[in-house]
Amino acid sequence: MLNGKVAVVTGGSRGIGAAVAEAMAKNGADVAVIYRGSKEKAETLCAKITEEYKVKANCYACDVAVTKECADTVAKIIEDFGGVDILVNNAGITKDNLLISMSEEDFDAVIDTNLKGAFNMIKACARNLIKKKAGKIINISSVSALIGTAGQANYAASKAGLIALTKTTARELASRGINCNAIAPGFITTDMTESLEDKYLSSIPLKRAGNPEEVASLAVFLASSNADYITGEVIRIDGGLAI
Repeated sequence: MLNGKVAVVTGGSRGIGAAVAEAMAKNGADVAVIYRGSKEKAETLCAKITEEYKVKANCYACDVAVTKECADTVAKIIEDFGGVDILVNNAGITKDNLLISMSEEDFDAVIDTNLKGAFNMIKACARNLIKKKAGKIINISSVSALIGTAGQANYAASKAGLIALTKTTARELASRGINCNAIAPGFITTDMTESLEDKYLSSIPLKRAGNPEEVASLAVFLASSNADYITGEVIRIDGGLAI
């Protein structure tokens, strides 16, 4: 489905990002995994992808909140892979607290990584995608952007901003053959959320958490030619949480 494509996945060393990177590879894409924290996890994932799916996979350390790091990293990826076809902006952090107690530093850090990071990566990849007159950009937002979540003013704001960024990018780049869409996951079981699962299950109509592979399958669809006529859309994958 994605043979011959190059997919860049930020926050790709674990959780949803790792599942997306592996799903892209399973469907034939070469994969550039961008990580900030765990070099070991990123390298292990790339080795697994190369061995199991027989595609190229490299990992790159980059703090997406830093504009120059993004530009330099994308330039290196283009040098290594010959170009970029798919960008998945998954990198994200949380620093939860009630609004009245949230520090300016924690608010700024989440906005810088979750929202500015996606802007940095889109801008860094845009010229290459425009030159190709084709490409898919997928931003991982959240149902928190749609319904709000107590204790997550910074996170919800960053993910809501990401939806606006998605729609604007879609309008600006559509004439160049580039699609931009957002995925809004609900409660997805990852290392970060596993301890909170019981707290949220009663609010989910399907009465279960999602898994990263389900989000990854949607990302693959949006990255494929099957989604060529979809752009500027926000697709919830939340078990009905935000109905």
